[in-house]
Amino acid sequence: MPTPYGAEFRQDVIDVARKGEAPLAQIAKDFGLSVTTLKRWLAIAERKESGTAATVGAESAEMRELKKRNRLLEQENEILRRAAAYLARDINPK
Repeated sequence: MPTPYGAEFRQDVIDVARKGEAPLAQIAKDFGLSVTTLKRWLAIAERKESGTAATVGAESAEMRELKKRNRLLEQENEILRRAAAYLARDINPK
């Protein structure tokens, strides 16, 4: 049965591995892990982080679309306001 490792330990190992100061095999040996376990932990961490980034990217794309739609609606509103003022001028001449 595999030895359970705490989340803090895993994060520490991942941080050391990402620094790239030593080969993964050496880091795994130093922490008493197999290289396969270390690679799996790195892959899981990458997926978690990229999932968060994808969500943020989707939200920013949605925000750009909403801002674009808002500008269009403001332009349409201004056109309608000017048209109403022009037509009101013809109806009630002063």
